[in-house]
Amino acid sequence: MKKCHLLFFLLVFGKRLSAQENLTAAPSTVTTGKSIFSPKNSRNFSRKGDFFASWGYNRSWFGTSDINFRGPGYDFTLRDVVAHDRQSKFGSDYFNPAKISIPQYDLRIGYYFKDNYSISLGWDHMKYVMDIPQRVRIDGYIDPLISSPGHPSGNMAGTYNGQEIDVKEAMLTYEHTDGFNYASLEIQRDDDIWVSASQRRSFTLETGLGGGVFVPRSDVHLFGLGRNNHWNLAGYGFSAKAGLKYYFTRGLYLQNSTKIGYSNLTNVHTTGRDDIDRASQKINYLENYTILGYQF
Repeated sequence: MKKCHLLFFLLVFGKRLSAQENLTAAPSTVTTGKSIFSPKNSRNFSRKGDFFASWGYNRSWFGTSDINFRGPGYDFTLRDVVAHDRQSKFGSDYFNPAKISIPQYDLRIGYYFKDNYSISLGWDHMKYVMDIPQRVRIDGYIDPLISSPGHPSGNMAGTYNGQEIDVKEAMLTYEHTDGFNYASLEIQRDDDIWVSASQRRSFTLETGLGGGVFVPRSDVHLFGLGRNNHWNLAGYGFSAKAGLKYYFTRGLYLQNSTKIGYSNLTNVHTTGRDDIDRASQKINYLENYTILGYQF
């Protein structure tokens, strides 16, 4: 009987030793995405399953745009309108929690569904301000009274076919300053350029494509008739981006990216009479932003 017990002990103990040896010998495998740069060091961890959030500020540049205004008594288009952003002067607004959304900012949250691919939702708060005064071409017609009830259009009443006019404040002010808001869904790819030997720091290229809707708050006055309108779903857009990330730690990073985008605004609020007066325009833009993010 003792021999049977001894044999049983040796079998069980031997299997445990064998299992431990196999576990120790098995190499740990981490599935990380391939980088187009083939850095000297590869990460020993995967980002798959990580979430991230980022916040930062932007500058924007806009291509010339045709703006169509229409309503009772008028339907005219201003050609090749020039506009700029309105960057807040650097100061306390950038750090005051009560005023942090006044400057042109970018907010984004996302999830890595693969090691180097992620999907995210974001809000780009840009600002669009039409230069006033400026000289533009005009097509269409303007009656002596526009909108309903009628509002005088002054000496601008007439029919136009490509004539040049000077747009001044008495005729028009036109801004998306609260703002030119882009709510988007984006898909991004990360490619490691450099990874430190400690694995804590890295330098990464991010590229991505996105699409979404524009929700501006437009401040418009047409022949003195108008207001700072409420936010509205005005149209849609698409974008592409590329940028560089520097990871200070595995989670904390600083990023600078450039985004090129297109927007088609079909329903811009103008005079405050939203059911009858509106504007439309297509805007091409370039946006550069710097953000601080964290991955967890």
